[in-house]
Amino acid sequence: MTDSGATTIVPTLDTLTTQEKADGWQMLFDGQSTTGWHQYGGEPVGPAWKIIDGALYLDTTSKVGDNIIGGGDIVTNDDYENFDLKYQWKISPKGNSGVIFNVYEDTIKYKEPYETGPEMQVLDNDGNEDGKIIKHRAGDLYDLISCSRETVKPVGEWNDAEIKLLNGKLDLYLNGENVVSTTMWDDNWKKLVAGSKFKDWKGFAAYKKGKICLQDHHYAVSYKNIKLRKL
Repeated sequence: MTDSGATTIVPTLDTLTTQEKADGWQMLFDGQSTTGWHQYGGEPVGPAWKIIDGALYLDTTSKVGDNIIGGGDIVTNDDYENFDLKYQWKISPKGNSGVIFNVYEDTIKYKEPYETGPEMQVLDNDGNEDGKIIKHRAGDLYDLISCSRETVKPVGEWNDAEIKLLNGKLDLYLNGENVVSTTMWDDNWKKLVAGSKFKDWKGFAAYKKGKICLQDHHYAVSYKNIKLRKL
């Protein structure tokens, strides 16, 4: 309740502050369209990716088996190397998704974005089977490093996430806490990959520049306030 005559201010989604603009941030999602994105492989973003209340929502209403009709992984039109990426996500009950980065888009060599890009996991830890697997829980660097501390919000609530990569130094943040910190491409990184499901994938994490990907993992998921600053 507000005092008589007072105005309730509703924050505007998917916009930058004057300071953020000055600091070099850019919106990757404008809250109104899928401009700047396409389906992995080059096709336009499918109709299952809908804009609802300023968020990019993957609608699972129409499926053939597990596959969402009009869905698919979507990637940015542009490639990024050193960057700070911030976004918010909300997962559905039992849901699974992820944000994949440094994706090299060559569908002749790589059929899926995850064949080249590491992933920050998006998951209902309690409802999805992946939650029972170490290094597969929300906020983890998928199949490589578990969160130092679990800070994920309950299913249905928005989470603040951040992926920061600068000259190989990789930091993942979930709800304001630095939950993963590592260095890509050094000897320790090579050991991590060698001990993971990606050990025989020649293209995995092989590229220092690539696209940002929002994953269609057959479950409803929402993303908003997706913004990036080149470093």
